[in-house]
Amino acid sequence: MQEPRLGVAVVTMGNRPDEVEALLRSVAKQDLAPDRIVIVGNGCRLPEFAGRLDLPGEVTTVDVEDNLGCPGGRNVALAALRAFGDVDVVVELDDDGLLVDVEVFRQVRDLFAADPRLGIIGFRIADEHGVTQRRHVPRVGNADPLRGGYVTGFLGGGHALRMDMLAETGDWPAEFFFAHEETDLAWRAADAGWKILYAPELLLQHPRTSPARHAVYFRVTARNRVWLTRRRLPLPLIPVHLGVWILITLLRTRSTGGLRAWFAGFAEGFREPAGERRPMRWRTVWRLTRLGRPPVV
Repeated sequence: MQEPRLGVAVVTMGNRPDEVEALLRSVAKQDLAPDRIVIVGNGCRLPEFAGRLDLPGEVTTVDVEDNLGCPGGRNVALAALRAFGDVDVVVELDDDGLLVDVEVFRQVRDLFAADPRLGIIGFRIADEHGVTQRRHVPRVGNADPLRGGYVTGFLGGGHALRMDMLAETGDWPAEFFFAHEETDLAWRAADAGWKILYAPELLLQHPRTSPARHAVYFRVTARNRVWLTRRRLPLPLIPVHLGVWILITLLRTRSTGGLRAWFAGFAEGFREPAGERRPMRWRTVWRLTRLGRPPVV
């Protein structure tokens, strides 16, 4: 079997030039050079990276006039990679991340080569002190971030996707803008029979952050959760999933303004079109449950 050819996609809004340059230097140091690198300026004009950093492979930069959000920007990168037609796996990296180890791409290639039904690999994300935040561990409960294996979701900051899987499941849900787009894609992949592997040996160093730093976090998170359930869950599970997350939000959120914004987004999720409804099969519900995360949590 031919070893999969790797592409790299980085989406940036142009507000982290030093971090993007550091990330690209860590890409250039990998002991397996990617075949292509696509850098998307999401609502910004990119500087000329390729000549200055001596990047490996073919480098393509794409400037997008408007900020399309994380999933929309990634779809632009995927379209650019497809246009060349010579990439089997895409590694997508946050623009403020950093590849600490030099063998990450080689390990990604080997994992995909070993299993033709492996669709997604999630990286471990840790800060500069080696600490992984709880929200970055793709398991329920106080799970060990160093325990790998098959899971039900993956981390948006650092991951790899098989292009054949995307051809079957579809790309990122651009209308989400940010929040829950990884779950939407993961559930579609699982329903199509693809495996999702959490590989903690693949490390992306990433600053410690809170998603609530975004002004629209509470509203968009709630809206997208409703959209996610309307699109992907069997009807009986929709009220269960949303009821669980109403309770969790009430217990976790200390800000009255945050709660108001969350419930406004929750109502918007029902009021606005959610997109194509393609609910997962009950056998997928059982499969996700057996993997440790039933799709109501």
